[in-house]
Amino acid sequence: MQDKIYDVIIIGAGPAGLSAAIYAGRARLSTLLIEKEKDGGQIVITAEIDNYPGSLLGESGPSLVGRMVEQAERFGAEKVYDTVVEADLLGDIKRLKGKKGEYAARSIIIASGAHPRPIGCIGEKELIGKGVSYCATCDGAFFEDMDIYVIGGGDTAVEEAIYLAKYGRKVTVIHRRDQLRAIKSIQDRAFQNPKLDFMWDCVITQLEGDGILEKMTIKNLKSGKETVIHANEEDGTFGVFCFVGYIPESSLFAKQLDLRNGYIITDDNMHTEIPGVFAAGDIREKSLRQVITAASDGAIAAMEANAYIEGYCLVNAGQTILQQPLAVMHTSPVG
Repeated sequence: MQDKIYDVIIIGAGPAGLSAAIYAGRARLSTLLIEKEKDGGQIVITAEIDNYPGSLLGESGPSLVGRMVEQAERFGAEKVYDTVVEADLLGDIKRLKGKKGEYAARSIIIASGAHPRPIGCIGEKELIGKGVSYCATCDGAFFEDMDIYVIGGGDTAVEEAIYLAKYGRKVTVIHRRDQLRAIKSIQDRAFQNPKLDFMWDCVITQLEGDGILEKMTIKNLKSGKETVIHANEEDGTFGVFCFVGYIPESSLFAKQLDLRNGYIITDDNMHTEIPGVFAAGDIREKSLRQVITAASDGAIAAMEANAYIEGYCLVNAGQTILQQPLAVMHTSPVG
């Protein structure tokens, strides 16, 4: 168990968590960043980023994250790789228990993000990594000159289908509706790509294979007709890439924080209902989940944590009682 009590602990090293670490470090708060797997969260599986202000031409998720990580380290944020399994968010000192250690802080920023939602068909779980993937940049090259199927119709699904067309012989987008949900500019690029095809009003009901994906069953939701697709005999397999949304990583906090559809409810300044506890990025209920909004959330959360810490220190130094929750204080804009 660590004896150190940090000013702020940030759970998750995606764009929201890294942005929070940068701003907390600049504010001279003692900061610990806890990440369970790899820096960057969902952004590291994004092949190309062209809507983040100031991003470089041909910017990828990993390259942008790399610069964020370096910046957070430059401002003094500490980092550990651990999985938080218990959290006590009440009281002046918040305590977290991980698989590797225990941690304490005066404030907490939850930026644990979300993980890919499975499509929920028979055989999906058994064939993950054996033809089924949720990461185009990770696994696209394994299906070079093979047939590839992308499940979903939103921005991410269509963008990744365009990316996978660099590898696949043909990429087929399977969507349960009769039109895409992606924004118009992304749709235009997809429809102009000669290697992309579309299966409308369809879902996958079963994936099958002996140790590797060999066939799948597609059902048309309007006609009820089922079609079995087999792997090309020469290839022996094909790729199924699933992009049907995400599930927030919030179960750890369900008994202490208000959730809606699994997402943490905050105000516009990232406050939860518990003083000193903030949420930022994809984990919180919001209308737009993009890199830029995650980074904005992180910056706001860090500065609100800074205001909370300053109030906490003043109360303890003067041994007085603050009549209102510290977390209602807000900071003024900073450059």
